Amino acid sequence: MSNFYHFSFFYFNFLLNYCLTSNFSFNIRKDDYIRMLNEYLITHHEITPLTMAILPNYKENNVKSSHVLEESREYIVHSTPTKVIDNACKFFGSSLKGRIEGTRDISGITHKSPIAVDPSSGMYFFPTASPMNESCSWIAHSHIDQIFPKENNQTEILFKNGKRILFDVSYGSMVNQVHRTAQFRYSLEDRIKIIRSNLLNNYQHQSQINDVQMYDNK
Repeated sequence: MSNFYHFSFFYFNFLLNYCLTSNFSFNIRKDDYIRMLNEYLITHHEITPLTMAILPNYKENNVKSSHVLEESREYIVHSTPTKVIDNACKFFGSSLKGRIEGTRDISGITHKSPIAVDPSSGMYFFPTASPMNESCSWIAHSHIDQIFPKENNQTEILFKNGKRILFDVSYGSMVNQVHRTAQFRYSLEDRIKIIRSNLLNNYQHQSQINDVQMYDNK
């Protein structure tokens, strides 16, 4: 997690200092440089292992934005939840479309597909609706503690940090999404374990061959 934040913090501080101290200019005032950099920070959010959920935000003059929940803070990002997820996938070398296709190939899931934003750090998210739907939220599987059925066909999620969020999604649908994400996560991580095991076995085998050759050459 810290690497993501440190990279962004260093990069944007570098740009800010460059803009404020250099003679380079596009005829833009320094205040405008600062404003643009701040906007870039807000619109290019990086998902981290601390991100619990990305919710659609309807409170800012109907502008499409997202309410991001993390373990110890909340904030607004000026992109839709699906766009935030797509940008996160691109940050890790793919795209939302690519991740969805990967899910289909691994587990056969084709509708409201869970995805691995970054399997190496355990970042698995699932949508509460079609990603094309403006009401779609994205939830981090690893942060869910419990889910509860509520009135009016809604579901409440209790996150591991104690935060509770009510979703306009049926309990059955939410349970299904959680279970499908767990199934996909197990399948993908099992593949990764097999590849790592094979690499380790090949390395050990080659090391043994090298040791024998060195002994024979003595």
